[in-house]
Parts: sequence; structure tokens; C-alpha cells
Amino acid sequence: MKRIVRAPAKLNLGLDAPFVHPDGSIEWRMVMTSIGLSDHLQIETTNRHSKIRIFSDSSFLPNDKRNLAYQAAHLFLTKMNIQTGLEISIKKNIPVAAGLGGGSTDAAAVLRTLNEIFETGLSFDELAQIGAQVDSDVPYCVFSRTALVSGRGEIVTPLKKLPKMWFVLAKPNISVSTPRILKQVATTPVSHPPIDELLAGIEDSDYDRIAANIGNSLECITSASHPQIDTLKSRLIEYGADGSQMSGSGPTVFGICRTESRAHRVYNSLSGFCHETYITQPECDTHPAF
Repeated sequence: MKRIVRAPAKLNLGLDAPFVHPDGSIEWRMVMTSIGLSDHLQIETTNRHSKIRIFSDSSFLPNDKRNLAYQAAHLFLTKMNIQTGLEISIKKNIPVAAGLGGGSTDAAAVLRTLNEIFETGLSFDELAQIGAQVDSDVPYCVFSRTALVSGRGEIVTPLKKLPKMWFVLAKPNISVSTPRILKQVATTPVSHPPIDELLAGIEDSDYDRIAANIGNSLECITSASHPQIDTLKSRLIEYGADGSQMSGSGPTVFGICRTESRAHRVYNSLSGFCHETYITQPECDTHPAF
């Protein structure tokens, strides 16, 4: 049996790290949304072998047990006591190690799809519990809709669909180590964005209030080592975005625009300055199919 599915990237509209737990894990309070920029996965069961095999068109993506899609598949099959071979092919469109949840959304797409193929009837909450064992972003990506994410990433509370808006994304040509960034949260004074104001803006479908209250606690840590992030943020505003910030631990920066025409003007101005530039919209608030 074969399925072809999309795995949308995520953006952090709001990311707060209120405190660090004694075990070193971070307490999160994040507003996340999924966008049209997506990986494409082909997931196929096979009787030719009993292994999980990963294929991808990216030289940056591991095709072994380090791959999050592999880990998700292994956990699902083990939990459901299913013995079959799997072949998972990933066409990467989401930049790797960019703060856009590319590996996590691939893992979530595998969980959703295997749940359908084997008719196991697990709820999204149950799939999210499996996903939490893979990476803290996987529970959100299972839902793949605008949501408040809290705890260690495992508590996902869906929100209203966003009002119409466009995003312009820019990924500078730098690499960011997420573990290194997260280790500094406990020792670095960070800002705490107005998550409640952002939530209120979403509840009221108020574009201006949303654009005015985006924010990311990790931004000051990452930009201290990579000043390109602040430069890109400033350029996005200069070119016409209504707000700009970094997503996740970076390095991708995005600008928010009310209209498609404004977003294209920002994109055209920025694309000559940053090679990896994208224009996209929020994903529909239903889990994606290709």
C-alpha cells in the first residue's frame, strides 16, 4: 500500500521560554502555525523486506536511524505490534536545520499516514504522545494547524484559523546548532514576548494585533552569534513587512504581510540579498494531504 502526502513547515509566531526545568529541559509557551512550504513524502508498505528504509533527495538528510521519519515509523510499528517493511521517500523542499521543523513535520506525516494505512484509529493526541518521543516539535506537527504549544512541547491546544496573511521567509547561509542555543537559555537573560496579546489577536481575527505581538525568546541568543538575523529582520521591515522575527532557534527569519501584492514586493526586494527566500501563506487548518 502506498500513500503520497505533504508535510508542511512550521513557523513560530510567538516563542516564549518561561523557565528551565531542573532536568535541563525547557518549559515552552509557543504559538505555532503551519505554512504552504512543504516536503513531499511517499510512504509504502512492502513484503520484500522487514526493514524501514529511508530515501531522500537531500545530501544533508541522514537516511538511517538518525532520521526523525525513521524514528517515528519505528516507534509506531513497535507500539502497534506491526511487522512489515516500509519504504519512505522524502522530497525536501523545507530547508534543513532552518528553524522550520522540517524533520519533525516529516516524522509527523509518517505517524498520521501509518495510522491511516493500518487503520489503527489513534487520535491526534495519541499520535502526538508517540511523536513527543522523537522531538519536541513533532506533537505540534501531528496537528499541523495554528495552535498554542506548552509544556515540553507535548501539550497542543488548537486555535482559530489565522486571518488572511502572507509570509516572506529568508534563510541566511549559516548553520545553527539548536542544542547549543537551548543550552544557553538557562544562563542568558531572554525577552518574553506578549503571548497573551498574540492569542487575543488570533481569537479576534485581528491582523494588526497579531503582527504587533509576534516575538521569539531565542532570537537574542542566536543573533548574538549571527548578526545576519537582525539584518534580515530590518530589511524585511524596510521593504514593507508589518512585522518580522526569527522562527524557532533560527536561522530563518520571516516577515508578515497583509496582502499578496505587498508580500511579492518584499520578496522581490529581499531575494537579491538572500538566496534562499520563499513566499507562502498559512496552511489550511486541517491536516494536509497531497
